Amino acid sequence: MLYAILGRDRPGSLEARLAARPAHLERLQALLAEGRLILAGPLPAIDSPDPGDAGFQGSLLVVEFESLDAARTWADADPYVAAGVYAAVEVFPFKRVLP
Repeated sequence: MLYAILGRDRPGSLEARLAARPAHLERLQALLAEGRLILAGPLPAIDSPDPGDAGFQGSLLVVEFESLDAARTWADADPYVAAGVYAAVEVFPFKRVLP
């Protein structure tokens, strides 16, 4: 089943986000190689594709897992969690309708 993972950045976490980004992307690349990553990307803090020093307010992922518990376990092990980037992580079942 698909799951939406919403990580919400802690204010002032841009430096920690940039430092943890390579490890974060490595995990996403593994899911992509397995055909389980539907989409992933950051949520800019301002209305711009390159928010600069304004940073990000979080990340959104849609990923396939065997269960909600497996999705939560994976999300809780994200390098952004370990680095203190995310203040909170929410995981929701997701039903793809379009495209």
